[in-house]
Amino acid sequence: MNRTELVIATAIVLFTAFLAGWFAHWLAGRFMRVGQTDMNELDRMAQQLHEAEEQRDQAVSYFRQREAELANKLAQMEAELCAAMDGLREARRETEELRSLHGGTGES
Repeated sequence: MNRTELVIATAIVLFTAFLAGWFAHWLAGRFMRVGQTDMNELDRMAQQLHEAEEQRDQAVSYFRQREAELANKLAQMEAELCAAMDGLREARRETEELRSLHGGTGES
């Protein structure tokens, strides 16, 4: 085989390899291609996910605010209860003092 035949044989082998690679790429692209309907569906799902995350964030914020309000009300109620119990305790003490001053007979 002389030099010209070697160059021609090498060119044929390289061209055949190029065609095989191009065909493999085309075939892989054909199977892996994402259609426009699939892209539209992905976009719609991404938008729904974004909206759901926003709603979740709003709900979490609302519940945290509501929890703080309820904790504040509970603290106020506990303070009022404590004050009422102190007042009741003082009234009972005064009642006992009055009873002891009047001889414990229950007369006024």
